Amino acid sequence: MHLQSHSLRVERKHFTFDLRENPRGKFLRIVEEVNGRYDAIIIPITGLEQFRDTLSEIIKLARSDQHIKD
Repeated sequence: MHLQSHSLRVERKHFTFDLRENPRGKFLRIVEEVNGRYDAIIIPITGLEQFRDTLSEIIKLARSDQHIKD
C-alpha cells in the first residue's frame, strides 16, 4: 500500500521517496532515475532515524570539507 510520496531533482537525477506498507511492515523506498535507468533502496521504518542520523553526519562532513576548499 502506498502511503506518501515526494520527488526531487538534483542535477540530472530524479529521486522519488515513497513511504509504503506491506504485510511485513512500513518502509521507505528511494528510487533514483537517470536517463531511463532506475536504482532503488529499501529502508525499513525501524531504520529511518538511524539512516537520517548517518546522513546528517555525512552532510556535516561535506559542509566542513566544502568550507576548507572555498
